[in-house]
Order: sequence, then C-alpha cells, then structure tokens
Amino acid sequence: MGVKIKESAISDTEFERMQQFVYDYLAASVEGDEDGGRMRWYPWHSAEYRFNHIQNVIEIATTIADREGAAIDVVRVSALFHDISKLEANQEVHAEEGARVTREYLQTCDNLPQSFIDEVCQSVAEHSYQGPLSDTSLETQSLIEADILDKIGANGTVLILLRMGYESRTHTDAAEMVDRVLERGRNAKERVVSDTAESIAYQRLKRVKWFREWLESEVPAMSTDANIEFTPDPTKADAHTTHGDIDSNISVATGTDTDSTDTNTDTDTNPDTNNTNPVDTHISDR
Repeated sequence: MGVKIKESAISDTEFERMQQFVYDYLAASVEGDEDGGRMRWYPWHSAEYRFNHIQNVIEIATTIADREGAAIDVVRVSALFHDISKLEANQEVHAEEGARVTREYLQTCDNLPQSFIDEVCQSVAEHSYQGPLSDTSLETQSLIEADILDKIGANGTVLILLRMGYESRTHTDAAEMVDRVLERGRNAKERVVSDTAESIAYQRLKRVKWFREWLESEVPAMSTDANIEFTPDPTKADAHTTHGDIDSNISVATGTDTDSTDTNTDTDTNPDTNNTNPVDTHISDR
C-alpha cells in the first residue's frame, strides 16, 4: 500500500489547465503522421477518442476513490495523465513514458508537494500492471479499476459495433461481437477488487446482457444455428432467376464465426495485414 498523502487541493482552474495540456499533447502526438498515429488503424484511436477515454476514467476513478477512501486528487490527476503517451510510445513502455511526461509537467506547477507528484507518477507508471491489484496502492488500484471498467458495458458495446463497421461486417455478426464484450466484462468483474468497482462492473455487465437479449429477439438470424446464405450463380448472372433456380443457389452454414479477433477495441491493428496485438486490456488477456 502507498503512503497516505494529504489532499493537494488542486483547484478547478489548475485541473482545467492540466486537461488542456493533456489534450494538446495527445493532438501533437499524431499531428503530421500520414498513417494517423501509432494507435489509429481504427478511427477512434485518435486524440479525441483517447481524451474521451481519459475523461471517462477520471469520472469512474474519482467515484471509486471517494467511496473507497483513496486520496481523490492523486487519483484524479493520475487518471488525467495515465494515457498521455499512449499515441506516441510503444504499448510496453507507454505507462513509464507517461509517468516521465507527467513528472515534467507537475514540477512546473506551483505549490505541489513532491510527495504528491511522486504518488501521481507512481500510479501512472503502474496503471498497466497485470498482477493482483492488492499489490498496489489504493490510488493506483482505483485508477486501474476505472481503466478496466471504461472498456465494458454500453461504452464497450458501442466501440465493438463501431469496429464491426470498420471491418465491413454485417449486423448479423453483432451478437457474436457483443458476446465478446460480455466475456470481457466477466473478466473485468473477476479482476477488480473494491466493492465500488465490483458494483459498477455488475451494472455494466447487466446492461450488455440486456442488449444482447434484445438484439437476438429482434434479429432472428442471430439466434439460429443454421444461417441460410445465398450465393449468385455466375451462369445466370444476366438472367432472371426463376423459382426453380433458387435451390441451387442456397447453402446452409452451421455454427458460429470462428474469427479470433479479440474484444479489445484498444488494439494496435493494421487492417491490411490482419495482424493484431492486444493493447492495454488490463484484464488478464495477456
């Protein structure tokens, strides 16, 4: 457990300045890159998406910190800076690199105790930790749990559906993709340890289950074991198809799609090569 630190009383004005710095840094990380930056094979891997993720993590982490007794300002500031180097550094070192950038910025701020800066930078450096969360400080635990939780629930479902469109999948693949969000949510629920995070995970998982059920009830093709696939007959491409021609142009596919693409929408993926490296799951999928 980390050493308890008194609240630093970060003012709203100071926090807004920090937010502006983080956004500007993210934007500069991808500015001028012809390929859109290291994390942008998918459209939402941009400065805008990353900053939105950061804002979500701040909200969740602050809630967890408040209810679990962590130092709120340490958690808020570390959540704000945790992915500042995500778009410019390799995944394996983005946490450590982010901690370095964080320290450089915070040391320019007036009246911030060195102990506060050290605690924030420690949480940023450790936010990709894959071991037991009980090994970390309460502040780092709050940050990691929030980072996990932002990728599940309704938000995680929207991201996976956006990914479907980018991969030119049809809507009948949606149930399978949502199942991946459910699996990710179950993994998240197993990993988080605080009562607050467990409660949030439960609520978010329940929403995805409801959506999955509604989807299946409205799109019958998603719940069948055998899907009818129509394949055009090249010999009749220019002719009108008669009722007698139909049977030869229908095939039945059983089972489900075995595409092994993971549930992580946070991936460094090149759609031209179909090589996928999981990025920042924080869920035991490494």
